[in-house]
Amino acid sequence: MKNNALLIDRIFPTHGTSTYVKNIILILFATLLLAVSAKVQVPFWPVPMTMQTFVVFLIGMTYGWRLSFFTLLTYLAEGAAGLPVFASGGGLMYLMGPTAGYLYGMFFAAVIIGLLSERGFSNSYLMSFLSLLIGSVFIFTLGVGYLGFIIGYDKAISAGLMPFLPSELFKIALAVVLVPSLSKIFK
Repeated sequence: MKNNALLIDRIFPTHGTSTYVKNIILILFATLLLAVSAKVQVPFWPVPMTMQTFVVFLIGMTYGWRLSFFTLLTYLAEGAAGLPVFASGGGLMYLMGPTAGYLYGMFFAAVIIGLLSERGFSNSYLMSFLSLLIGSVFIFTLGVGYLGFIIGYDKAISAGLMPFLPSELFKIALAVVLVPSLSKIFK
């Protein structure tokens, strides 16, 4: 898909290269980034603090909704197949365990941020901030909601939301500075 609003198409335009090949390479690169970002963590219980949401923000803001959809779908499939791409491993049980809601939330967040990016949100600092805030709401709503079903909602809010808010704001700020600035450079 070619969309001049998307940063990835400005950085890596498709000239003489199959769009499918380009997209497969971008998907595999992003799933590798997600796997590495899952290992950059501060241990917390029951959910570790990782850099995954930052990479999800970057994927959504640069890839658009379709490529974000297939990237996160591939990432979840890699993890379900047993590849150690999640914070502490891989396997089908991770898609049903305490972190499952966060993983599904990242999927929806990337798609929504990607959809907003296609509408030009990633070119503006304020609109980028709003799109990432919306994406974070999806991540934490699904994550805390599912975790609360397992350990109780009071514990889920105190262990699965509150400790993560400062780092989430930092990741949002970092992505908001990075992507619109790159968009201006690659215009």
